[in-house]
Amino acid sequence: MSIPQRMGRTFDSLSIYNYRLFWFSQLISVSGTWMQTTAQAWLVLKLTNSSVALGTVVLLQFLPVTVFTLFGGVLADRLPKRAVLLGTQSVAAVQALLLAILVITNTVQLWQIYGLALLLGIVNAFDTPTRQSFVSELVGPARLPNAVALNSTLFNAARIVGPALGGIIISVVDIGQAFLFNAISFVPVLAALLLMRAAEFHASARPARGNIFRQVGEGIRYAVRTPSVLIILLTMAVVGTFGYNYNTILPLLAKYVLHAGATGLGLLTSAVGIGSLVAALVVAATHQATQRVLLAAAFIFSLLLMAIGFSPSLPLTLVLLVLMGIAGIVYTASSNSNLQMNTPGPLRGRVMSLYILLFMGTTPIGGFLVGVLSARIGVQPTIVLMGAICLVGVVAACGYAWLSGRVRARNTIVAQPSLNE
Repeated sequence: MSIPQRMGRTFDSLSIYNYRLFWFSQLISVSGTWMQTTAQAWLVLKLTNSSVALGTVVLLQFLPVTVFTLFGGVLADRLPKRAVLLGTQSVAAVQALLLAILVITNTVQLWQIYGLALLLGIVNAFDTPTRQSFVSELVGPARLPNAVALNSTLFNAARIVGPALGGIIISVVDIGQAFLFNAISFVPVLAALLLMRAAEFHASARPARGNIFRQVGEGIRYAVRTPSVLIILLTMAVVGTFGYNYNTILPLLAKYVLHAGATGLGLLTSAVGIGSLVAALVVAATHQATQRVLLAAAFIFSLLLMAIGFSPSLPLTLVLLVLMGIAGIVYTASSNSNLQMNTPGPLRGRVMSLYILLFMGTTPIGGFLVGVLSARIGVQPTIVLMGAICLVGVVAACGYAWLSGRVRARNTIVAQPSLNE
């Protein structure tokens, strides 16, 4: 297939009405979310000048994902996903509005930020596995790899626009306006969900109602017994914990290493988004989501994270973040597509909740660890250490993938009938 033909396939899933509504509304909403993420980090540092306080906010925001997301996966399999999303997105809008009011009225205190971060984490524990598995219902299995890559495209386009606008708003207007914009950005999402045509959903059969803990166990047993799924989850356990800590690492780099201010923080976050956007468009066009690709991307991501820890200047750090964004999105998009394609529909929400648990739910551990270690040994040595741990984990996952491939090949040979029989 020629390059023009491949590029023509990049936006294939947007030909579907329901997915088109979902994609454009999410582009607006996720931009607002990234704006709030940037503003929240800067607000905490402004109030406390403490890396530990920033790490604590990240801990509280992602801890509920660790605790509740497996149950969120069961609900995603049991309940109509659109109804779940209408509820979770409404609560997230209220959370952003409350934060905006507190900041604009100059009454915000650190404990209030902690409480609202915890509330948002509870919402995300149920929203994220539902939203991830909802994509397959919008487009069907044939277009799933393309739709997952396009989701990555919108996420990273928003990562470019949101932090950049957030940095400008913080510097020129006020931090509170960033939170207000995020609250307003949920309106298109709620409208899009209400306007979707239910008759065009590619809904999977729902599991029978039963003990919720038993159904969580079904998802875990499937993941453990399926090597292609287990390899992805093991890799994400390490990279998710020690690598994907942008909410903690980038503000610390901007303030204490590069001395770049709020605008610099927006540039750092946008640099990751630029690389991620480029990679997502390529993945959407090529439909490449193999195990080898995702492991190679995770390996390169780990090396680049270590390199950022050694970077002495803003321009070099921006370049490295662009490259890390490329590697990171190739890894996550390939992992997401592989999981959804290798998981039966009735189990998809639960398996995706395991992925979300390791992608987002481990962030409290990593984010808090980065904050504490940065205060003890410095920001740059901490980042180098995080990258080294990711590298060791990815190498171990590659070894497991090689061994499991050898075992499958040996079993296949043994199972074949002898020519002498």
